[in-house]
Amino acid sequence: MRYAIHGIDVSHHNARINWDKLKATRSGEVGIDFVYIKATEGATHLDRQFKRNWTEARRVGMKRGAYHFYNPRVMSDRQVQNFIGQVLMEPGDLPPVLDLETHAGRPDDIIIKGVQNWLTQIEAHYGVRPIIYVNEHFYKKYIAGNFDDYPLWLAGYSRTDIGDLSRDAQVLFWQHSEKGWADGIRGFVDYNVFLHEGEDWEALGE
Repeated sequence: MRYAIHGIDVSHHNARINWDKLKATRSGEVGIDFVYIKATEGATHLDRQFKRNWTEARRVGMKRGAYHFYNPRVMSDRQVQNFIGQVLMEPGDLPPVLDLETHAGRPDDIIIKGVQNWLTQIEAHYGVRPIIYVNEHFYKKYIAGNFDDYPLWLAGYSRTDIGDLSRDAQVLFWQHSEKGWADGIRGFVDYNVFLHEGEDWEALGE
């Protein structure tokens, strides 16, 4: 990878992480610069590893962010309150992320309305514009033309480059593999890269 800034995302599926080993992970000249941590899902679910992961990432000095897995079958107001009730952001943290990867059989207009409500309330609460995580299919189906002012985190594992999509949208992150590795984590972990320059990276957590 020619990108300078690399990261991972984790949840309870990654079990209990050894954060000191994770922080020290190197692959050649590449280390892990950031981590997005699953916080909540739907209206009531708290990821069982979130509190530990959130605290440990800060302790070892890793740039961190929190994400919410969106459930289209649950009222978005309740999902907002679930996330806000669990995630206390501090200076330097990455913007909140809405993870949209299931339609749960709901109509498109209902999903779009709920997503907009979540994004608007989260931005008002934290004072920073959230990022939307989607794959390419969901980007074209729900995001393009509806949320063009929001930064994106795109998942695309079959690609060798994300350039064409990043020209058409505000793509900040690219999740390019779901079969990465890192010291301190058992099993596979998702690999991500930040697509912009170092100055943009520093500004992202301000």
